[in-house]
Amino acid sequence: MRADHFAREPGPPPSFAEARNKRQRVRAAGLDPDYWYAVEYDRAVAPGQVVEARFWNRSIALYRGSDGQVRALENRCAHRQLKLSRGEVDGCHLTCTYHGWTYDGEGNVVHYAHDLFGRAQPEVRVRSYPVRVRHGLIWLFPGDPAMAAERDIPDIPEIEGPRPWARVEADFTWRAHHSMIIDNVSDFTHAYLHRKYRPFWDARLTGHELRGDRVFLSYDTLIGGGRISGLLVDRRRGDTTRIDLCFDYPYQRSDTGGIIKHWCFVLPIDRTTTRVFFIFYFDAFRIPFTPFRFPRWAMRPLLKLGGALSVRPLLLEDGAAVEAEQAGYERNHASPIVELNPAVHLFQDLTVRKWQDYLDRAGRGRA
Repeated sequence: MRADHFAREPGPPPSFAEARNKRQRVRAAGLDPDYWYAVEYDRAVAPGQVVEARFWNRSIALYRGSDGQVRALENRCAHRQLKLSRGEVDGCHLTCTYHGWTYDGEGNVVHYAHDLFGRAQPEVRVRSYPVRVRHGLIWLFPGDPAMAAERDIPDIPEIEGPRPWARVEADFTWRAHHSMIIDNVSDFTHAYLHRKYRPFWDARLTGHELRGDRVFLSYDTLIGGGRISGLLVDRRRGDTTRIDLCFDYPYQRSDTGGIIKHWCFVLPIDRTTTRVFFIFYFDAFRIPFTPFRFPRWAMRPLLKLGGALSVRPLLLEDGAAVEAEQAGYERNHASPIVELNPAVHLFQDLTVRKWQDYLDRAGRGRA
């Protein structure tokens, strides 16, 4: 038998420049850095603490100074390249743990903890990044700082103000490309995966449309029919037989009858790893078997319990699926494309277009 009788295993998936079809291009595309990205929970960075965040192969040191403000620096000391996230916060500055070079929030070295050998103090700097805190999250602008003022962090008025809706949060780091996650959270034909929890079923796509940098889509499907959610969802307050979604690049959101909403914020760490932040929020829950509703203060402990018993296990099913999809793609990236949902094609077209636009704007062509 000839040695080449069996097909050789393909090499690693192609780069964006090498890709031969849309699936390969979208699975190699990054996300445009000229947007605000959620990178950490605000509560996760205490005063005097420094943590590492990552955006598309870039390492960033987040730290909170004594004034309570969060700052972000390129995560390397300009001297010997140690990560600044290994260092110490000194007031509103960050000091490298090796030679004690101290950086201010703009990335300038303002102090050297050793002799300079008779030389004048050099002007040394690493990159700093715009940072904001909103919705309980730390947001980073990894692109052109001049564009930070032109971009908005998504508004979520329902969870702000004096009477915010009750919310449940979840975050995961999945070994999957960010586009696989957007496909997953917007493609409701995978109800079979969630047959145990039944958050939706019998979904029928009723509309899908690309408008600028947004993909709008709708499904007719019964939302919230699980053992727990089915008892609590107040179906008199809104239509729960339909869901409207939007891939609002680079974010994703949904609205069910004006009473159940969510946002999904993806943070692309690298080509095979994504951190994802979910915020689900609810207008009201009914007290089971009664015509009455829970007051919002009482909904919070219910959501905490529901998040542990239902929301998080449900999302873990999605995580296992997209991680398996990533592994399958790496083995079979040369296989023919079979994608039936027309909305998914729109997500992928938009992702490819936005990445190409960024590369062209940055003068990188098809890198």
